[in-house]
Amino acid sequence: MEKKILNDFYKAVVKCEPESPWSPELKIYSDSKLSVYYAPFEHINTKAKVVICGITPGKTQATQALDTAKTGIISETDLVKIQEEAKQAASFKGFRKPLSDMLDLVGLNEKLNIETCNDLFDSKTDLVHYTSTIRYPVVLENGNNYNGVPKASKHPFLREMLDSYLAEEVEVLGPDCLWIPLGKAATEGLEYLVKKGALKPNQLLSGLPHPSGANAERVAYFLGNKAKSKLSIKVNPDILDSAKISLKNKIRVA
Repeated sequence: MEKKILNDFYKAVVKCEPESPWSPELKIYSDSKLSVYYAPFEHINTKAKVVICGITPGKTQATQALDTAKTGIISETDLVKIQEEAKQAASFKGFRKPLSDMLDLVGLNEKLNIETCNDLFDSKTDLVHYTSTIRYPVVLENGNNYNGVPKASKHPFLREMLDSYLAEEVEVLGPDCLWIPLGKAATEGLEYLVKKGALKPNQLLSGLPHPSGANAERVAYFLGNKAKSKLSIKVNPDILDSAKISLKNKIRVA
């Protein structure tokens, strides 16, 4: 995003109430299907060994990032530091525990030589880059968070964000960085870049269930906390079992 436009948004951040992240002053784009809003998610941790990639920041994440940024702007903190602190405070806020438990289960903590992946949100943040396939928050016309429909690679503006912001992050982080998408839509966004040749297939470690509360049953089974016999018909255990084995193998040889 151009520096002048970015500065204009930061002026709007100071004026807006953080608990209302969908303020008109923060709107980047809108059509009959969805709207895209600004929140400070530009920071890229160039030292990262692994990337945890969601679909797009939700309202909780946007609110936290805006609140952190507003505090920093008022206190005249350096802009780069504001972006770093905002992203660190907001990324995957609300489901870090189940996420770190699943990452430990597939062996990422051993790959990174750390005790637990929970440290990626605390003492070992230097090892991880948090991001989303769509950098800025997307809201559907009904007010719900973007769920992958319409598909990002098929929507002109969202595809432009994949080709610019996400592709930039892939390039900056390099060919040895591992990318772990959370959920189908995030996986599709990264597969789009694999097809374009921007991301190498062996960098993409897909199959991890999204750790949101709405996906609690799949997460519980993946972690071994719910028996196959107790699963509802909504959950396909074979897919989760296959994904777990695949992730363990890919992380081991990566």
